[in-house]
Amino acid sequence: MALYESDHTKFMREMLAKNPEWAEDQRQGRAIWWDKKTPLDEQKTFGAAREAHRSYPYDVNFEQQ
Repeated sequence: MALYESDHTKFMREMLAKNPEWAEDQRQGRAIWWDKKTPLDEQKTFGAAREAHRSYPYDVNFEQQ
């Protein structure tokens, strides 16, 4: 059984083969937004700011006490 590869994946493989410098640009862009560690004190702040989930969030007439 052959593995499926989408047209988009084929296109991206071809473009990266033609433009190998894009791989480094991609790594640099990812490092700007995603590959960062969040300090422990910030993680605790984010956790404390979270609101509890409602038991049934889709019912607009339900008010949780």
